[in-house]
Amino acid sequence: MCEYFVKADPIQFEQRSRTIRIHGVLTSIRLENMVWDTLAEMAEEEGRTTNNLIVQFHDEILAHRGEVPNFASFLRVTCMRYLRRKLTQAERAVDREGALVRPNAVSPAQVAQTTEGLPSARVVAMGRRT
Repeated sequence: MCEYFVKADPIQFEQRSRTIRIHGVLTSIRLENMVWDTLAEMAEEEGRTTNNLIVQFHDEILAHRGEVPNFASFLRVTCMRYLRRKLTQAERAVDREGALVRPNAVSPAQVAQTTEGLPSARVVAMGRRT
């Protein structure tokens, strides 16, 4: 399994900085090329520019959380969640056609059965534990 990841094109994980204007303020964001590519794909799906999408993310997280402590990490995680969602949608589409994409996959119903009665996890931001 590791061989697949180790043989990845180094350009994908090379970092690149871009300057983005967020409400008149120039901000430099340093992300891996693969993250920039994923953000560009997301922006294209939304019919907007990458910069415009990033500004929208900034505004929405600011409105939701009140602060943006590590915006670059937020963008990385957003890209991972986007890719995971695309994979899940593709698997469901194939599964509806009768083919099993992941024969060892656990269904949501099975997850619910195995976690029934367990306490739910509580995610707390670092430095803010109570």
